[in-house]
Amino acid sequence: AVERFIARYAEQVTGVLSAFDRMLFRGTLRSLTRADAAEHWLCWKKVLFKDYGPFVQKQSARLREHAEAMAREAGRPYEHLRSSRISKEKIAEGLLQRDKIQEGLVCVLTAVEPCMSYSVRKNPSTGYLHLVREERKCLFLYFYFVDRKIGLMHVRLETWFPYDVQVCLNGREWLARQMDRVGLKYERRDNCFARLEDPVRTQELANAQVDTNWNSMLDHFVRRVNPLLKDLLKGLSYYWTVREGELATDVMFRDAESLARIYPTLIDHAMRTFHSEDVLRFLGSRLHGNFEGNVETTLKRRIEGLRIRHTVYENSIKMYDKQGSVLRIETTINNPRRFQAYRRARRQGQLTMAWLPMRQGVADMHRRVEVSRAANFRYLEALALIPQAQPARQILDRVSAPVRTRSRSSRALRPIAPQDAGVFEALLRGEFLLAGFRNRDLRSALFPEKPSTPEEQRRRSSHTTRWLRLLHAHNLVRKISKTRRYLLSKRGVTVMAAALAVRHADLSVFGMTA
Repeated sequence: AVERFIARYAEQVTGVLSAFDRMLFRGTLRSLTRADAAEHWLCWKKVLFKDYGPFVQKQSARLREHAEAMAREAGRPYEHLRSSRISKEKIAEGLLQRDKIQEGLVCVLTAVEPCMSYSVRKNPSTGYLHLVREERKCLFLYFYFVDRKIGLMHVRLETWFPYDVQVCLNGREWLARQMDRVGLKYERRDNCFARLEDPVRTQELANAQVDTNWNSMLDHFVRRVNPLLKDLLKGLSYYWTVREGELATDVMFRDAESLARIYPTLIDHAMRTFHSEDVLRFLGSRLHGNFEGNVETTLKRRIEGLRIRHTVYENSIKMYDKQGSVLRIETTINNPRRFQAYRRARRQGQLTMAWLPMRQGVADMHRRVEVSRAANFRYLEALALIPQAQPARQILDRVSAPVRTRSRSSRALRPIAPQDAGVFEALLRGEFLLAGFRNRDLRSALFPEKPSTPEEQRRRSSHTTRWLRLLHAHNLVRKISKTRRYLLSKRGVTVMAAALAVRHADLSVFGMTA
């Protein structure tokens, strides 16, 4: 949950929203995606390989004629773009604003672009013709619509065999139309909401998007633009996968000044204290001996401000400010197989439920959203632990004196001494901040080498226990009820972070040298 972050900045924050941003789906006819399967399909359709070229050219002409007819009947432009680099989105948005289109077709744009298709080649060993899947170029049709429920979206159709398709829509535009239907007021800037009348009700509407019958909705869009599904491709259905489907969590501040005051601190904290273990934890994983990837953190200055991104393999989580007053945390899942989904599986001939790699298909959309939202919330939870700005002496003096409890007296801490600072540094690791720690977790951090004897193991365990008692006496850690796990208290985070900041301070800025 994000309650700790919201409580930390309660006076400045007006609401939180987790919702889809831009969404891109790819549809493929799975029966035609492999060369051998495509060959069998052509044989079934009684198409000789030597006639493959004229056959697909004929179907391509049908698709173009259908697109021209749609544009003509709707009275909308049909335009061919000489370069694929021309922004089709800007052309469509310009026509939308100029003609004030409320619903229906906006335009049809065409462009020649790279595609994965088939060519007929002669097998040198057998002398027979066969299909080879390779990169080619063909004409693509872009259909821009204003959908009554979703808003501006487009369908991109490949006019060459095997007729792959993409559907792109905007989750925030979709959500705005949902709010319009139920009468909720909001302030929208570009592709984010700066203010919401009822954040809780808006979140419920965003959650309802996840329950969409994605296959049915996407099939509806593609049937409008692909006439081949009525005859030539009858009986085949598109398999829909998520190419882009970022879930962004927006924290809305009262004004740009409120966010600007804390944003540099958030960036600095993320750069200095979020290590590899932390980033893996955010993305639902942990560092282990079999991990062979890289964890990268990059900082990029954009027109609006700074953006920090943490990348693990193909997936990432990033933070940036939008439209001045919105703090956005966004998880991008490019390879869902790095995560697990609980779904049906066949084991020894029996259907059962099991944790399996998450699929790219829309069938695992709920799990994709669950993983992304949890990652965003963990990131915000870690940001909530930034120490409040105050003089270090006010923080450290409190623990620099002995304390007495009912049962015993405990020594004063020496916050910047090497031994105490080493314990603080171990406890401020990201996984400990978020999930807590046990005696053996702290022991492993303090003594990374394996003990040589059982006596050494017991000595280390007793040493760690004494540290936990001392920290508990100073109220720097608290025990989780009915478990063997501890958590750092708010005071503990503040004291340890302040001690390390003082210990590692660069005195050269004051002209002081050893």
